[in-house]
Amino acid sequence: MSQKLQTTIAASMIALLANMGVAEAATTVKFWHSFNKSNGEALDKIIAGFETANPGIDIEAEYVGSYNDIIAKLQAAIPARRAPDAVILEVTRYGLFANNKLLTDLTPYFDADPLKADLYDYAREVGIIDGKNYVVPFNSSTPVLYFNKDIFARAGLSADTPLKTFADISAAAKTISEKLSSEGISGIAAPGQFARWGLVMANDSEMVDPKTGEILLDKPNTIEAYQWMASLVKDDKVASPDGVTEEDNGRDAFLAKKVGIMMNSTGNYVGSKKALGDSLAVRPMPCNKACSVPIGGAGIGIMSTSEKDVQDAAYKFISYAASPEANATWFAGTGYLPINKKSADLPVAKEALATQPGIDVAIESLPVAHGRARTTVVTWMRTTEYKMWEAMALGQRNVEETMKDFAVQTRAEEKRVGH
Repeated sequence: MSQKLQTTIAASMIALLANMGVAEAATTVKFWHSFNKSNGEALDKIIAGFETANPGIDIEAEYVGSYNDIIAKLQAAIPARRAPDAVILEVTRYGLFANNKLLTDLTPYFDADPLKADLYDYAREVGIIDGKNYVVPFNSSTPVLYFNKDIFARAGLSADTPLKTFADISAAAKTISEKLSSEGISGIAAPGQFARWGLVMANDSEMVDPKTGEILLDKPNTIEAYQWMASLVKDDKVASPDGVTEEDNGRDAFLAKKVGIMMNSTGNYVGSKKALGDSLAVRPMPCNKACSVPIGGAGIGIMSTSEKDVQDAAYKFISYAASPEANATWFAGTGYLPINKKSADLPVAKEALATQPGIDVAIESLPVAHGRARTTVVTWMRTTEYKMWEAMALGQRNVEETMKDFAVQTRAEEKRVGH
């Protein structure tokens, strides 16, 4: 073998080994999330953009189900040492993990990140517990009121029908059910938990005080809001019971044009627009006794069990996901709120605002939008609320006694968990 050939082979081997070294040095971030369908497609675009800009980092994204599913699976994965590195956590429930030192304190990362100055105030606030930052928001939302203009017209209702109070909404839902029930159309979808929290706030109350952590489940205005919500199902029968036992059923019936009104997250905008087209209308949530809506959605946290280099890589992804470009892509593709002040000025966001009527309703609600309590007990409270709501809406238990009992149980659980 000639010296020249030997040199060429040696050089080729060195290059090959160098390339292998680069490949082996790539950092993998295991990321759990809750987005499928159109929301999942928008997330895939953001991940692809990040990996192109950061070839040394691989985001191993996995859809693991709803927010509730993530909580349950994370609780099982942590003791088994199978937890992800980064995870989407709903903004009222990450305290369960932060307060037990299972989430990395992101404050040093966040304080050094120029991104911090670009986020809206609400977006900076939702990730903080006791002065420390544990999640950076990704998908933020408020509930809004959707309605089907075609169903309204067929029921003899104008598209300008007032929907500002509980009485307004009940009246419209009753008219729709009376006029169109023979066609299998009901007036309203039973409100899901996010909307229920929003309706309590619209009645000038809270589930848990966001500043003090006080349990407010048994306050008169909270009970009154639940009495009205339950009446839609058990008394007026304008909402189907199957939307109580499975929240997605109400949403799916609205998308199938079998329900006139739905109160749900802004994250349902794109799917609703695809299903209803020009028949979709979007309004702010009612202001029954107060104009106030909850900030919902989720942020991305980093598990404290991950290695430091993986945590560093995960934060790079978090920062990219909240950048103007990524956030504009997310807003346009899903209807979730912009979290970055610069997002709305980018072409993709401007096009969405110009061509998708109603996508801006949640943005207009931001002056009355508020973060919610995120104490440890909130996770338990939200899980338990589902069965309490079901018993009340289906007429199995009296609303007032149920809410008072729920408050007693929640205070006892709060004392037990010690936060």
